[in-house]
Amino acid sequence: MDIQKKHPRVYTKEVREPLRGPETFFSKMFTKGKSKKTIQELLEFGIINIDKPSGPTSFDISDFVRKKLGLRKTSHFGTLDPKVTGVLPIALNRACKLTGYFLGEDKEYVGVMRIHKEIELEKIKKKINEKFLGEIIQMPPVKSRVKRQLRPRTIYKFELLERDGKNILFRAEVQGGTYIRKLLDDLGKELGVGAHMLELRRERAGIFKENDKNYPCVNLYDFEKAVEEYKNGNEELLKKIIIPGEIISELHSVVEIKKDNLKQIFTGKPIHETDLKIKSSKKQGEIISVFCGERFIGMYKVVNEGNILAKALFVMQPIKE
Repeated sequence: MDIQKKHPRVYTKEVREPLRGPETFFSKMFTKGKSKKTIQELLEFGIINIDKPSGPTSFDISDFVRKKLGLRKTSHFGTLDPKVTGVLPIALNRACKLTGYFLGEDKEYVGVMRIHKEIELEKIKKKINEKFLGEIIQMPPVKSRVKRQLRPRTIYKFELLERDGKNILFRAEVQGGTYIRKLLDDLGKELGVGAHMLELRRERAGIFKENDKNYPCVNLYDFEKAVEEYKNGNEELLKKIIIPGEIISELHSVVEIKKDNLKQIFTGKPIHETDLKIKSSKKQGEIISVFCGERFIGMYKVVNEGNILAKALFVMQPIKE
């Protein structure tokens, strides 16, 4: 059962993208006018939505991108097991500073579950509705990079799409940090028949999608082709696949500031109410993305201390010539 050919592209509900509307700050400033950014600017602060193949680790893919582009650093947003395919966003150079702000976002998968004994599909669906939707308690698998302790995770959607003998095609939309392999194993145990994962593909990681209108997944062949063209003097293909790092504004609301105190702000000075272009009311503890026009200034945490609105978490200081 080839999940890339078999799974239908139909969603039962809208994907949660709270800051996206008909025209967001990012789409207005960057998607339509992305050509304004030079290839050097994109390589310094950009993201590539890679379609990870089966076999290499997520780190292998990240390092492959780094070496091909001759970058100082790359990082990925959310590990995929070696055999798992699909959406793997790779941050380039200074965009690596954004990694922590993208991790933990909801994920969406399509995969094939193998049940060990015959059982009616309706019984499986009933068990899913009873115990595997909404908030569940999950223990990470033995082979995982996190501490093995029980932790709550939310399952937004767990659908059985098609059956071929003991193989069942499914789609799941889950909270970041949910282990699908463990989810299927736990389901098999609850059913008393056993189950394991045969195939898995990630279709979405937060705001990064497999078939996004502007930034779809790029397979390694097309990535290498774009890099080769770039090295031969044609940067257009590479520019098309690099997402400006300013896409962080799709996750964390934008606060715009005036130009007056940029020099001090770049040294880490907090954002004061007097720095704001337009007065903004933000909740204490909220993470915001700060801009001056189209220029990304950094990520800040709202403190609301007197005249101080927010304090710096990461400041995008100008590169010294």
